[in-house]
Amino acid sequence: MTDPPRQAEPSALATKVLHALERLGRADALRQDQGDIVALEVGGHAIVVAESNAILSGDSRAETLLAKALRDEIALVLMGPEDPRLESLLARGVYDLVDGALGPARLMLTLRNAIEMLELKDRAENRARWLRRYRYEAGTLIDCARDLARERDMGRLLATVLERCRYLAGADAGSIYVVEGTDPDVTKRQLRFKLSQNESLTLPVGEFVMPISMQSIAGSVAITRKLVAIDDVYHLPEDSPFQFDSSFDRRVGYRTRSILAVPLVSAEDEVIGIVQLINKKRDPRERLRSPSDSDVHVIPFDERSVELVASLAAQAGVALENAALYEEIRRILDGFVRASVQAIEQRDPTTSGHSQRVATLSLRLADAVTSVGEGPYKATTFTAFDLRQLEYASLLHDFGKIGVREQVLVKAKKLYGWQLELLRSRFDQLLRMNEAEYASQKLEAITRGAGREELQSLEESLLVRAGQIEAYWSLVRDANEPTVLPQEASSRLEELSALTYKDPRGNTKPYLERDELVSLKVTRGSLTLDEYREIQSHVSHTFDFLSRIPWGKSFSQVPIIAGCHHEKLNGRGYPRGLKGDEIPLGSRIMAIADIFDALTASDRPYKKAVPLDRALDILHSEVREGSIDPDLLRIFVESGAYRVVL
Repeated sequence: MTDPPRQAEPSALATKVLHALERLGRADALRQDQGDIVALEVGGHAIVVAESNAILSGDSRAETLLAKALRDEIALVLMGPEDPRLESLLARGVYDLVDGALGPARLMLTLRNAIEMLELKDRAENRARWLRRYRYEAGTLIDCARDLARERDMGRLLATVLERCRYLAGADAGSIYVVEGTDPDVTKRQLRFKLSQNESLTLPVGEFVMPISMQSIAGSVAITRKLVAIDDVYHLPEDSPFQFDSSFDRRVGYRTRSILAVPLVSAEDEVIGIVQLINKKRDPRERLRSPSDSDVHVIPFDERSVELVASLAAQAGVALENAALYEEIRRILDGFVRASVQAIEQRDPTTSGHSQRVATLSLRLADAVTSVGEGPYKATTFTAFDLRQLEYASLLHDFGKIGVREQVLVKAKKLYGWQLELLRSRFDQLLRMNEAEYASQKLEAITRGAGREELQSLEESLLVRAGQIEAYWSLVRDANEPTVLPQEASSRLEELSALTYKDPRGNTKPYLERDELVSLKVTRGSLTLDEYREIQSHVSHTFDFLSRIPWGKSFSQVPIIAGCHHEKLNGRGYPRGLKGDEIPLGSRIMAIADIFDALTASDRPYKKAVPLDRALDILHSEVREGSIDPDLLRIFVESGAYRVVL
């Protein structure tokens, strides 16, 4: 019969250490006894008590311990008699030197201090980690808030909200619902599923609507206005008011486990949406490729994640409300602009569609400028706000026509309709007066017994005179057309205006009144100089009117862009005679679009549309005269931007 193995007796150093630990109530801290080296473990930290001679030996064990002590991996305590060589070890990470002759109380104090030091260090490191996490989370929230405040497009904003919430919570997937309807009873409204995101699967899911009720997680959040955190939706409590529909998981091979649903509340304290996060992961980098992956990688949403998402959701609710208000304001502004264009075109039906075509051409040219890879505009870009500003300016560039007399706006020929009718009546009167004079002369000749030859001569004179009057009328009628007036016709009009006749009251009247002569002698087009200046004044009216509208910072340049579209690079434009870069880029773009449409439009009653080749030739002649930007015209032609309205 053999004796049971005897337990090794503790070394002398271990015995001293144990006595000290027992007095501290930490006897369980001792882990290893190597005779001259004793290892302790306290709260996950290591303390090593070693005989001073073991360290002074300089062997590999000593060097390893000193290296760990220097890296703060252990607290190294040396015991032994006083030795001058030990002092140098303090600089190499040794925590304390204990003279063994002083008894166990000294060792106890040293160990207690070492333990307290390690615990303080642990708390300090925890605080530092917490502070780093707090700063990181606070910085992330600030960045998220900045991103949310900057975004105005509702679709992109919803995507940003969901992405940031998933990021903060470490969620694999998520979705956003928007509350629709205005009924005070929220249960009579509906939830619209707007979008979803999933890092593990690509799932094309379209929008759909669902009733707001307590039977769905999102619906219950909308009704109760309280967030819901679920550790495992497949194990809901029996008294849960809502159920989980697992058909989606079965259909796509996914496993939904943890869910966090948070309400998005507006500044008016109204629930306007729901953010629903799915499957918080231990490691955000993991992908859930199969349902079994959820069992390994998915954990419940912890309290800190809930707090962070709730904080972000509060900001997101206000941001969404602001975006909705911005969208409403944009629709109102857009409606105002469209209504203004309609008002312009109702006053001047001859240019109906011109404003929209100029806007379309301008936007297409601006897009082409953004895409160009060479030349002076290769670094030029137009943001969404820039394009909207250019669109509004283009649509309203002729709004000042409301300050121009309607008869001037719609003047198709050189004489107004009433003027031409008056002239026709005048020439008809001349014909009747000629006939009356002939009748009087014929009666007088017959009375005195004139012969046939004299009577025939009188009739021939009547016909000649009538022919002259008709020729004068033909001259007036032809000159009235808005075409180039030949010099010969201009001279004949002057001669005609010098002719006079006696009206029935005996007053001497000219065949042509002075204002009629001025109008008919217009060499090109249909407008007199005064009328042309009145038309030109529409640009000043446009600027004055648009300047009274509070466009805000984003569209502050609308009045300037619209008010400079008739300026020319050579300074010969109007109304201000600006030159070169003094003219805004948007105005230079619009100038090309405006000229091109004026040339090619087929809805002008006073002129025919110019063929495309001829229109482009005229634009190039404008470049040669220094009127329009040659680089913009090159882009306009090479990109084919003009085709958008053909």
